Amino acid sequence: MFDNTAIEVKNKIRKQLSGIGNLPVIPHIVTEVSAMLDDDRTSASDLCRVISKDQAMATKILAVANSPMYGLPRRVATIEFAIVIIGLDHIKSLLLALSMIEAFKVRNTTDWNHNNYWKHSLMVGAAAKKIADDLHYPKSGEVFTVGLLHDLGLVVMQKYLNYDYKQIVDLVKKDGISYLNAEKIVLGYTHSEIAELLLERWNFPSFINEAVLYHHRPSLAEKNPVLASLIHLVDYMTQKLEVGSFTWDDNYEFDENVVDILGFGNYEYLEQFMESYKQLFNSHFESLN
Repeated sequence: MFDNTAIEVKNKIRKQLSGIGNLPVIPHIVTEVSAMLDDDRTSASDLCRVISKDQAMATKILAVANSPMYGLPRRVATIEFAIVIIGLDHIKSLLLALSMIEAFKVRNTTDWNHNNYWKHSLMVGAAAKKIADDLHYPKSGEVFTVGLLHDLGLVVMQKYLNYDYKQIVDLVKKDGISYLNAEKIVLGYTHSEIAELLLERWNFPSFINEAVLYHHRPSLAEKNPVLASLIHLVDYMTQKLEVGSFTWDDNYEFDENVVDILGFGNYEYLEQFMESYKQLFNSHFESLN
């Protein structure tokens, strides 16, 4: 159940976004693939024929499959092989996530680098999936999806709430506060809450929406604090290891409850754990360039 404050925030975001007449809808390719996946006879080659029609989507799927986080000895060159690597059970949510990122794509400006945003999103998704696998989290595919989408609210702010976005950037420069706190001052809510509302519109599962909502405060998640904590940890690691970080995460505030939620025992052990991934983070980031 939502408390009154959460409901008020949602209503405020709805009101602010309701004046935007061209918010993206679910692309045809996603609905077509969804229908195909409902048929048990659908194969990777069937999906390949559909996905290959969308060159931008095909390119992104290949980028995902070729991440060093998957640990494959050779390059994935075809969409069909990429689908096999990613898995039929994960391809739908991945397509939906990639569609959202593509739908909200914006041009670079002096205060926004979309290429860095995409690389950070892919870094968090791939690295969180890898760490989820290493920690034996049972559904690492959904971790990848949440990682890709965790900062979706930022690009929505930049594209549709640009006046407020510029005020946030100016406030950070002027007062030296975190972007997250500046969002609360200027908007009264955060990019995480914007993303949650949009994910609801696109019918993502509630546990994914919750993980995106609480990726800065995973200990507040009720449905799946482990999922939110995995994203929070990797988001923090991009800053700490200085690999694949994004400007908006400067002065990142780490939720220390993650130590217990993910079963690390103490922060000293967690620091060693994070450091052990630095080389892999570097390899993945180089593959994105």
